[in-house]
Amino acid sequence: MPEEGIQLLHHRDILTFDEICGFTKTAVAGGVNKVRITGGEPLVRKGITTLVGMIAEIKEIRDLSMTTNGVLLKHFATDLKKAGLQRINISLDTVDPLKFTAITRTGNIEDVFDGIHAARVAGLSPIKINCVIKQSKEEEEARSVAQFCKDNDLEIRYITQMDLVKGHFSTVVGGSGGNCTLCNRLRLTANGKLKPCLFSNIEYDIRELGFEKALKLAIESKPECGSTNETGAFYNIGG
Repeated sequence: MPEEGIQLLHHRDILTFDEICGFTKTAVAGGVNKVRITGGEPLVRKGITTLVGMIAEIKEIRDLSMTTNGVLLKHFATDLKKAGLQRINISLDTVDPLKFTAITRTGNIEDVFDGIHAARVAGLSPIKINCVIKQSKEEEEARSVAQFCKDNDLEIRYITQMDLVKGHFSTVVGGSGGNCTLCNRLRLTANGKLKPCLFSNIEYDIRELGFEKALKLAIESKPECGSTNETGAFYNIGG
């Protein structure tokens, strides 16, 4: 999150649960079978377990997951599992309490540890840890996170620090993200913008165009390779 804070959206600009589910059903009818709820931070959305339950009712979805910073997860893990969430990714770039607070500005790493434990008890598995690195997984913080994952039977994925404007991105180590040759993902933002590529300015408003037309345009305009994005930021389109 930027040090100066973020510009908040008006409530009227945020997609309703019915809109999100309606769009998801349209996407599923077109062949989509994997859905990930991400952010920002999805657990701050009021009624998030209700949304998960609504999406989980779409029978054709084979993989329903969430990415979270884990701070609030201990309060939601059991209910998320009951609602139909299958697995979870948790962002964790350090296991040092002081460095964690410095990175997150206000966070308490013990809340994340409690969230991981709650996710395991609830049966949200596999639990994957997303660790941002600057250049190499051999960096000190990354090695400490890797040891934590080994000790706690967690999967780790290394994500090289990205820059939307400069177009700096690479394939996720331990995952398929960032590999343009394999990417078939679409991203729907909280305010209804459908993006065919994170590293692109291309987006279509699902409210203005309708679900089917926005999907068709996004798929047809998906670039062969990401480049740069001068109009978005990770805090409002997700990482």
